[in-house]
Amino acid sequence: MTTVQLAGTRQLGDKQVFRMGYGAMQLAGPGVFGPPDNPEQAIEVLRLAIEQGINHIDTSDFYGPHITNQLIRQALHPYQKELCLVTKVSARRDDKGNWIPAMSESELTRAVEENLENLGLDQLEIVNLRSMYDVHKPAEGSLEGPLTTLLNLQSRGLIRHIGLSNVTPTQIKEALALTPVACVQNCYNLAERSDDALIDWLEQRDIPYVPYFPLGGFTPLQSAELSAVASELSASPMQVALAWLLQRSPNILLIPGTSKPAHLLANIDAAKLQLPEAYIERLNAL
Repeated sequence: MTTVQLAGTRQLGDKQVFRMGYGAMQLAGPGVFGPPDNPEQAIEVLRLAIEQGINHIDTSDFYGPHITNQLIRQALHPYQKELCLVTKVSARRDDKGNWIPAMSESELTRAVEENLENLGLDQLEIVNLRSMYDVHKPAEGSLEGPLTTLLNLQSRGLIRHIGLSNVTPTQIKEALALTPVACVQNCYNLAERSDDALIDWLEQRDIPYVPYFPLGGFTPLQSAELSAVASELSASPMQVALAWLLQRSPNILLIPGTSKPAHLLANIDAAKLQLPEAYIERLNAL
């Protein structure tokens, strides 16, 4: 059994994926804008992820923009049959790299077409609609219009499944009245647990939850305690944070990102780490 396999598997769209995936956001340049300083290393990381058994990659054409998807295509196309590529739409970048909402019908249609072109695909496996009522966190607002656009694109065969990102429980329920939801991708980690009840609700409905920023938003005291736990377990703080997420719910799929091969392997090694209950209680108390 490989290290990636130790994390277990979960259904995502039509595919069975390992719960340890990979997020491609960091493959673009600083601020997720422009090309990376070392595109050869970015390609190396992508190929290494596949070699290690990862079969779930999270991306978007607004990373770069376009850069990350083009790197994925260069590194991995033609894609392995079992690879699940998940992308996102509803944002664009201005010439300074700012994140701009792009939820109109024409903007969403163009985003789907650009994802297809830059990834070299005829159909996108899963497209996550990212709510942009607030760029940084979930905020209420109807998603019926954008979802209707994606459903029309789905009917044309351009999209297989629809997911959600940066959303509230109300928006998820609104979406479920219109379409099955393949997954929900929100910010969640040891220091940001506002989605605790939502994760349990989604688990009951067999909808995968994909947390991003696994090590973000910690206070100095929280960071010190996490580092102490990591030291006692002979692991890194990131490995402990990822292991905690894997043990939080079988419904959680991880997509830690990096542009460095050594860091990728270290993240994957988190799947080996089984946190004893006493340590989980300490981490839960952060």
